[in-house]
Amino acid sequence: MFDAIIFDVDDTIYDQQQPFRNAIKKVFPSVRSQDMHPLYIRFRVHSDENFNKVITSDWTLTYMRNFRICRSLEELNYPTISDDTALAFQEVYEKELDTIVMHQEVRKALDFLQEQEIALGIITNGPTDHQHKKIMQLDLLNWVHPDHVIISQATGYEKPDKEIFKLAEKQFDLVPEKTLYIGDNFDNDVAGSKSAGWKALWFNHRQRKLSKETLPIHDIELTAFEQLLPALKQLVQTEELLCNA
Repeated sequence: MFDAIIFDVDDTIYDQQQPFRNAIKKVFPSVRSQDMHPLYIRFRVHSDENFNKVITSDWTLTYMRNFRICRSLEELNYPTISDDTALAFQEVYEKELDTIVMHQEVRKALDFLQEQEIALGIITNGPTDHQHKKIMQLDLLNWVHPDHVIISQATGYEKPDKEIFKLAEKQFDLVPEKTLYIGDNFDNDVAGSKSAGWKALWFNHRQRKLSKETLPIHDIELTAFEQLLPALKQLVQTEELLCNA
């Protein structure tokens, strides 16, 4: 069924909420525990919505990073923070990202796919140096060839623009209908890959709800890391059964 499986990085390969939570506790100790998850969600929304402004040079990367934490705190009724405080948060957050580790269930899934000789790749949004640093910290090149990694800032495109998926088709030599994309963000990962004619696995381990106006166009939905390996094994087994029928 699938010749290649391409992964998102942030909050797909690793739990992105943990380094965020650690940084918030260190810089903003007054943030209530019950606000931690909503704050993280707002932070991700502002990051996803506004990084394209960095790509187009309308915003600097520093301005975008300051904006996302300032606005996220304000939306949860916390006091407005200064640019210096926002910069301090980013510095601590980056240090926390230096310690990220691949989720053990993702590691099991990558080992399995590698054993099955299924081609693997990465498409991730974000600054080139920043995302490359994460890829190295996560040891992703043990499973993914360096030529099969695309970081949005280096291309001029970003998810959900289908052009970044089309670029991957050329660079990774993919057949769209035989390629599966796995990511946690419905708009960027599911809608983006489906617009390019790929199959999409919505890795919805945050258990987000779609709006009534949004069509559930994903092919597969998983809601926990522990579901990933069994689902991929079932896909491979189904393909083997079809080939032997």
